[in-house]
Amino acid sequence: MKASHKFMLALVLLIFIAIPLLSTPTYALSNSTPAAITDWEMMWEDDSHETVQNASSSERSSEWQAFTYGDALPKKPANIQSAWVRFKLPEYDLARPVLLISKLTAKDVSIFINNKLVYESDRNYPYNKNVILLSITEHEANHMVYILLHTDSDWLGLKNPIMIGEGQILSKAFMKQEMFDVVIGASLLFVSLAMFLCFLFLNKSYLSGINSLCVFIFSIGVMLLSLSPYVHSVYKEYGFIIYYTFDVSSNLLMPSIFIFFEKIFGRGPYGLITRFRKLQVMVSAISIVWFFASFLSDGIEKYYILVTTLTFAGTVVFGNMLLIGCFIKYCLQRNKEAIIITIGFGTFAAIAALELGWYFIQDKNYDLIFWKWGIFSFIASLIIILVRRILLNYEQVVKYSKQLEVFNNELQRAEKMDIISQLAASVAHEVRNPLQVTRGFLQLLGEKSTNERDKGFMVMAIDELDRAADIITDFLTFAKPQLEEMTLLNVADELKKIEGILVPLANMQGGVIKAELSPQLYVRGDSSKLKQAIINIIKNSIEALNKDGTILIRTYMDDFNNVVITIKDNGEGMNEADLKRLGEPYYSKKTKGTGLGLMVTFRIIEAMGGKIKFNSKKGVGTEAVIHIPSAKK
Repeated sequence: MKASHKFMLALVLLIFIAIPLLSTPTYALSNSTPAAITDWEMMWEDDSHETVQNASSSERSSEWQAFTYGDALPKKPANIQSAWVRFKLPEYDLARPVLLISKLTAKDVSIFINNKLVYESDRNYPYNKNVILLSITEHEANHMVYILLHTDSDWLGLKNPIMIGEGQILSKAFMKQEMFDVVIGASLLFVSLAMFLCFLFLNKSYLSGINSLCVFIFSIGVMLLSLSPYVHSVYKEYGFIIYYTFDVSSNLLMPSIFIFFEKIFGRGPYGLITRFRKLQVMVSAISIVWFFASFLSDGIEKYYILVTTLTFAGTVVFGNMLLIGCFIKYCLQRNKEAIIITIGFGTFAAIAALELGWYFIQDKNYDLIFWKWGIFSFIASLIIILVRRILLNYEQVVKYSKQLEVFNNELQRAEKMDIISQLAASVAHEVRNPLQVTRGFLQLLGEKSTNERDKGFMVMAIDELDRAADIITDFLTFAKPQLEEMTLLNVADELKKIEGILVPLANMQGGVIKAELSPQLYVRGDSSKLKQAIINIIKNSIEALNKDGTILIRTYMDDFNNVVITIKDNGEGMNEADLKRLGEPYYSKKTKGTGLGLMVTFRIIEAMGGKIKFNSKKGVGTEAVIHIPSAKK
């Protein structure tokens, strides 16, 4: 999973790096520099079927109005849907002359040279942006070019200078100028589809947030492509479908982003995110149904355009205000995800605001480009949050799996203990009495025997019977660890007594025992049982010591009102496999060990309501940490 997340982040960064290479249009691509035609004339036409001969007749010469690059588009008169634009081709000496006409505002376009139709675009949908790359001949120099424009919107005309130059140069300029939106839109489509495919293998609980983010990115990509003049110029036969995908995508935009935010931040203050999300889904569903119904009637289409324009603008404005308010609230709470989104969204808003201001400073003669980078910054912040959330959940799952493994081991241990307890209780009583009888007769026989060799054998037999009796005692203690005499115990006093007992044994092993005991720590339990448990642990530490070994005993109170006893040595230590098996029956690292001592220790501590944990590292030492509920004096 982590590899796919890194791939997605690397892909986004790659897009950020690659797109600038395609973002800045240039015309000077060779020694032959294209020329610009910056002056033209325009005339309104009340009949879109008027011929070029009538438009160029001398009787209508007074109707032509002169325009220069930089002039604003004229306001179209009422009940006028068509206009003529004309300009004169200059002298040129080019191998493959080409005209590049950009920012031509009209739905339908027809171009005439020498009264001959050389280009025609007739759209059955209301898209008014045009970019035309038109080949001309060397014989058409100094001729007038007439362009018939038709539209149902309020604006009609030409805003950019007409470029004339070599076909190869202007073709490259045309591609570089118009491919920016295409690259951005296609990149977003690719990112959304790649994310969707990568995240198909994740847990289903993520799908609603992932799908909504994919839909959001996909919708922006489709909207950018559907507004690109290049796409409409190259794929004329699909123009109708491309144009109307904008409506569908715009209706999916806000619901998808609010579904994503609801998944990340929950319902929001007063449930506003959830409420607005439900409203958005309902409005979008109605708008999409209304959109398909608008093809049935011009009246339905008219009201659809009016209402959906207002609802889309209103939901965007109100939705952004709501999101900004939520971001501020969560940022004040130091929510890292809100801070990341705020940075991404703030970058987008700042770039858009600055560029829009520059657009008006330049009297609307500036192409809005950099705001699209803001979209990338916003989307990048959303992807980072999603990947971060998935990684956090993945770490949580790993943590839970480890806890589950611990609980499973504890359950297995508890089941083993229960079986052994029942077996020990039933066997110990039956075996103990015959052992005592046998020991007594062996003592009698040993006293009466005159053979020293036989007496030695008797002593050895009695010692082994005593060892067996000790094991039986451990069995009984393990099977029935009930604490018969529950009293208030001063932990420091109990440990000092144990220290006095075991110091000689530690000295014989070449080690020392140090104690750092807090004086006023009390627990409730059986003094003899507690001593038995602690002695078992300390004896194991003594046996693990090397030369100059040290055992440190400490006591303190933790934050959960538990008395903590730690017994730490610098002995040979244990590896992870041995550490996990501590307390299992018949598991011991000693030559004659049975493993019952630690089993008894675990049972005694558990009977006192406490718990015990061992930490160890091979060659470093072992630490036993005991937690027992504190009791007041």
